Amino acid sequence: MRLGLFLLAAGVAGFSQTLVLETSTILDGNGRVLKSQQIVIEGSRIQAVTPGQRPAAYDLRGLTVMPGWIDTHIHLTWHFDSNHKLANQSEPAESLALYSAENAWLTLQGGFTTVQSVGAAMDVNVRDRIQAGSLPGPRILTSVRQITDKSGTPEEIRALVRKTKAESADVIKLFATTGLGAGGAQSMTDQQIQAACGEAKAAGLRSVVHAIGAAGAKAAVLAGCTSIEHGDFLDDETLALMAERGTYLDPNFLVLHNYLDNRASFSFPEASFTALQKAIEPTADVLRRAHAQKVKVVFGTDAVAGAHGRNAEEFVYRVRDAHESPLEALRSATSLAAESLGLGDRIGSVAPGFEADLVATDGNPLEDITAVRRVVFVMKGGKVYRNAR
Repeated sequence: MRLGLFLLAAGVAGFSQTLVLETSTILDGNGRVLKSQQIVIEGSRIQAVTPGQRPAAYDLRGLTVMPGWIDTHIHLTWHFDSNHKLANQSEPAESLALYSAENAWLTLQGGFTTVQSVGAAMDVNVRDRIQAGSLPGPRILTSVRQITDKSGTPEEIRALVRKTKAESADVIKLFATTGLGAGGAQSMTDQQIQAACGEAKAAGLRSVVHAIGAAGAKAAVLAGCTSIEHGDFLDDETLALMAERGTYLDPNFLVLHNYLDNRASFSFPEASFTALQKAIEPTADVLRRAHAQKVKVVFGTDAVAGAHGRNAEEFVYRVRDAHESPLEALRSATSLAAESLGLGDRIGSVAPGFEADLVATDGNPLEDITAVRRVVFVMKGGKVYRNAR
C-alpha cells in the first residue's frame, strides 16, 4: 500500500504541464531585447524562448515581459498596526505571522518573485510555507537574525554564525556600523567583522553587511564579506576596493522616502528624519560613482512597514534621482541580483533552463521607468499569481 502511494505521489510530482506565453517584447534580464517570441514553460522552468505558432495560454503582446524582479534587502515582518503605527516587538507570534504573510503576498503582487529578508526568525516559517506551496509569496532567503557589536567576542560570533546556519539561514547579516541617524561610524571591530564573514564563508553562506560609512564598509570588504548594504557615505577608495574584490553594493532609496512619507507612523526624533532627508543626495552620488568604478550594484529597497508591495518605487528613485539608466536598474534587479544571491544559474533571466519567474508591465520601463508601477502579470515557478489583462 505504501509503495503504491509512493508511486502515485512520484507520478503526480513528475507530471508537468506545458504552457506557452505569447509576447511582443521581452527584456531578458541580461541587457537584450527580444521581439515576437513565445516562452514555452514546462513545469516550473522555461523550456524555450523562440518564435513559434503554438497555441498560447496567455497572450502578453503589448506588454513588456521581464524576469521576476529580485529585492535583495527587505524586512518582511515590519508592519503598521491597526492605528497605522509601527508595531512593537511584543505582539503575539500569530499576529506577526499573519502580517508577514500579507507582506509576502503584496510583494509578489508587485512583481517581486524573490526577496532576501534580513532578518527575523519568523521569516523561516513564512519561507518554508511558501516553498511548500501552502502560502502565496515570493521565494524568500533569510538571515534569521542580525549580528552586531553586542553579539560577543570573535569566537562567540563564529559560534553564533554556526548556530544561525543550523537554524536554516540562507545568509548572514551583520551591522558593521551604526545607523544613519547615529552617523554610520564603524561599530563592530575588524576582528568581529572578520569572524562573522570568515565563519559564514567557511559554512558556505554569504554575508551581507549594514555599512553606512566608509570605515566599516572597507573593513567588511577586506574581511571578504559578500555585499555592502546602504553605503550612503562610501568614498572612492572603498568603491575601488569593492570593484577589485567583486563585492556587491546594495544602495537603498525607497527606505529613505518611505520613512519620510510616513513620519506620523514612525516614532523617530526629528533629527532622524533630517538625517534621512540629507542622505538622499549622497546615496545618489555614491551610486553614480559606483557605476563609474564598475562596482556590481544590485537592487534592494530595505522595505519596512509601509513599503511592502511598493518595492518597484526603488526603480523610479534610482532613475529619477540618481540618473541610473533604466537598463542598469532593471539588470540590478534581475540577473545581477540573482548572481549576488548565488542563484544566477536559476533565476533572473528569461532563458531556457531558468525558473519561469516572469513579470509583465503595461509600458516599457526602458522608455518610461514609471511603467514598473503598472504590473499586469506575475508568474513564479510556472504558476500565475496575477493576470490583470
